[in-house]
Amino acid sequence: MDQIVLMWAGFAVFVGVLLAFDLGVFSKKSHVISGREALMRCAAYSTLAMIFAAGVFHFQGSEKGLEFLTGYLIEYSLSVDNIFVIALIFTHFAVPPQYQHRVLFWGILGALVMRGVLIVAGTALIQEFHWIIYIFGAFLIFSGIKMLMSVDDEPDMENNRIVKFVRSRFRMTDGYEGQNFFVMRDGVRMMTPLFLVLILIEFTDLVFAVDSIPAVFSVTTDPFIVWTSNVFAILGLRALYFALASIIHRFHYLKYGLSLVLVVVGAKMMMVDIYKMPTALALGITAFLVGGSIVFSMLKTRGEATPEAADGEARRWWVPGSPAKGAGGSTPSSSSEAAAVSSDGKGQ
Repeated sequence: MDQIVLMWAGFAVFVGVLLAFDLGVFSKKSHVISGREALMRCAAYSTLAMIFAAGVFHFQGSEKGLEFLTGYLIEYSLSVDNIFVIALIFTHFAVPPQYQHRVLFWGILGALVMRGVLIVAGTALIQEFHWIIYIFGAFLIFSGIKMLMSVDDEPDMENNRIVKFVRSRFRMTDGYEGQNFFVMRDGVRMMTPLFLVLILIEFTDLVFAVDSIPAVFSVTTDPFIVWTSNVFAILGLRALYFALASIIHRFHYLKYGLSLVLVVVGAKMMMVDIYKMPTALALGITAFLVGGSIVFSMLKTRGEATPEAADGEARRWWVPGSPAKGAGGSTPSSSSEAAAVSSDGKGQ
């Protein structure tokens, strides 16, 4: 028992120090994250994850080590799903590049807390009611199929239910106020559009976590493995976004790969009492689907995407709370139109 408490406490301290260092050093001043800096951060977070995996292999055995690696790969792969949506949100609201890192930092901090609560609740449910694993499995298969059907949808951001709810209940400034989430105007505390973007990103992660956390439960029900694999994937999400933002439009077929991952892990959960799929096989299938869809995407779109086509592709995906845009939708069709909406205050 003491060893388990020590593991949890040690990991919590490690994450706390990492976030404090990030906030106090890397995020002290607002700046645009370059592609080179983003790649270096991606490499750093991935290296930390692999070092942790080596520790799991050494101290807890090969089975636990494989569970962590598989869970990490599933979570990291599904986090690309978040990147598609984050890119859509930042583009629609014309968020200045120098403030995007701040939004993602606080968004990921909130995501860690929400996922921690979901993991504790999910673990308790599975341990108390084994049959609920079938519900999780069926839900993942349903989510994977729904994702497949939404690949070519363009979301109607202006009619997003979360955005409309926040706009109707809070006083907001007409435009961005630097990197501030709130400002005082004539003695009244007002929300800035940057905080609206943060709310939308937090809600998006909460919705996606309902998919991704059960996906890791298909690999292991060990809460420490589920939690740590989630944390490492989420910590690397910001750097991954900045590294891929400029080429995310070329990853069209990755959406199909991620959908199939959800279907596969859902099927694995549904068959748990009939056939226990080896963790190594689940790792291999996930790597094949994700890696194969990335390679196919890059080959298929090589030299084909014009700036107009890239802009259109970058705006296609499902955003929680947003209906699919119809032919007569009023959503701004470009970042310049979104900027116009934000500047006159009607969109904020």
